[in-house]
Amino acid sequence: MKNTRGWPWIFYSPAFLVLWSAPPKQNNLTLGKGTMLLITDEHIESLKKFISAHETFIIAGHKEPDGDCISCSIGMSFILRHLGKRCTLLNIGPFKRTESRPFESYFKTDLSSVTKSERATSGLIMVDCSEYSRIGDIGDELKGMDTFIVDHHRTASVSGNQHIIDPTAPAAACIVLQIFEKIVGKPSKDEAHVLFFGMATDTGFFHYLNENDSEVFRSAARLTDAGVNPREIYQEMSGGKPWTTRKLLSILLERAQRYCNGKLVVTYEEQADTRKYGQEGRDSDALYSLMLATEGVEAVLFMRQESDRTCTAGFRSLRDCDVSAIASKFGGGGHKNAAGASMEGQIDILLPQIVREFEKVLNRDGGDVF
Repeated sequence: MKNTRGWPWIFYSPAFLVLWSAPPKQNNLTLGKGTMLLITDEHIESLKKFISAHETFIIAGHKEPDGDCISCSIGMSFILRHLGKRCTLLNIGPFKRTESRPFESYFKTDLSSVTKSERATSGLIMVDCSEYSRIGDIGDELKGMDTFIVDHHRTASVSGNQHIIDPTAPAAACIVLQIFEKIVGKPSKDEAHVLFFGMATDTGFFHYLNENDSEVFRSAARLTDAGVNPREIYQEMSGGKPWTTRKLLSILLERAQRYCNGKLVVTYEEQADTRKYGQEGRDSDALYSLMLATEGVEAVLFMRQESDRTCTAGFRSLRDCDVSAIASKFGGGGHKNAAGASMEGQIDILLPQIVREFEKVLNRDGGDVF
């Protein structure tokens, strides 16, 4: 897809800096629990020090990027552009989601265009993830680089002070917006569009927020004041799904089973399904929404056999069921109500193991198929 908005892959614009006032300092660069916290001057100074140490940067996000990952990657490149820095956007893909495909051309999938000497002096900014494994196979090539992390996943575990991690932020784009406003100022209409896009995708267009998230709505209002059209972004997120995704959805619904006295819904996609219906425009979000809207359902597990030896799992829940804790038992992670994992093995072996972990949370006395 062509770059319709004209954002370049490498940026060379001159520097310009505007600092805003901030709340009182916090001692830890990993932010706290509860209401999303505002980034402090300490956080910004740490990032500015990192940026000033390099002239070129690699910005990398997790594989199979969603809207939040894409938004954060491009959003951080906007900040570097305003500071007169150059950067490479890196993501191995695949860009399966309909709303993600228009951005695929902005990213490099490997480091062939970056020499070893350039890599040795460049800074690495990891967004929407904090583990090299989440970047994919190319993550091993990035190890050893001077790195700064911007993330919001509660399973993130890093040391040092070159990171801004807030598990209370419902989208990493919320963090990047704060960074942008403190270092650059008010975003342009196009810049605001990208940041709103990330915020909207990771919050289910604000459906997943609660009484603690008023700051997110204030952030959305500022972006709307900058010229963002929320209706346009909603259509980008929800429209244009291929017909094949509707056919696949019917199969997944037909296979769905209820466990844990009806509180857990489980379904799966086989390799034959993928071969028949393809990967284009996968729409698991529609599946999760339908299932979680069902009376008595508190959680959903969706598994996909990616190859003969590997599969992925998506976890969603309502309210108190912490699916990130369950995903972490299988090498994954994420948020309390939305998580994922990539695993070695077959669905028929792994699915019962995951269901047993759900039973410990949803049905202390054990649960059978409903």
